[in-house]
Amino acid sequence: MIDLYGRTALVTGSSRGIGRACAMRLAEAGADIVINYVISQEAADTLAEEIRAMGRNVAVVKADISERDDIDAMMEFIDERFGKLDILVSNAATGGFRSMLSVTQKNFEAAMKTNVLALINLVQASVRLLERAEGRAKVIALSSHGSDQAIPMYGVIGGSKAALESFVRHLALELGGREINFNIVKAGLVDTDSTRRIPYADQLFAARKMRSMTGDRFLTADDVANAVLFLASPLSDMVQGETMVVDGGAAVHA
Repeated sequence: MIDLYGRTALVTGSSRGIGRACAMRLAEAGADIVINYVISQEAADTLAEEIRAMGRNVAVVKADISERDDIDAMMEFIDERFGKLDILVSNAATGGFRSMLSVTQKNFEAAMKTNVLALINLVQASVRLLERAEGRAKVIALSSHGSDQAIPMYGVIGGSKAALESFVRHLALELGGREINFNIVKAGLVDTDSTRRIPYADQLFAARKMRSMTGDRFLTADDVANAVLFLASPLSDMVQGETMVVDGGAAVHA
């Protein structure tokens, strides 16, 4: 059993979907949780109640991670409340679904600020807290197959995820010697509010049966959270700068 008692974890965009599942799984393993949201306060508060019922310390922080000032304020709060940060899960993402010919500078900049620059700002703002971690600190970023596959109407998001994966490797190179691990969880298609808005979503979900190598069992947010839990734990201390694919084998074959 993975034991994260005494650890503090921040999960960005954790009021819903995969972020919510990650926060729950880390809390179930014993971690205290900082829930971050920007819009869904009611969902964030409900999650906090569930985690608090487990006996964990939990805080809810409204912060737009595309804004450095919000990130700095959130880290100041974590420092005052918890004094350290052991686990950082960068999950929040945006971008919108549109063709490449319809992408505007505003679309591009919004995706890059939230999906890429946010991770850099989060690490810069939290590095002193991460260095106070119990054992090795863990930074885990969520990616998707759009980073290396062409998916309809997914170009801006996919491009930002490719950049994200590269930045994680470079962060590992530069900061790995400071007792911090940086890794990626690349998730396959999970049924969430966000993925249901992808153009041709019905076709993508229908194709899962043909692409899956796990029979009739399809990928869930909890499956992704399990991978995050492993990378957040001491079991992954020697996993550095890697991308863990969690997709039921869907991307292995044509």
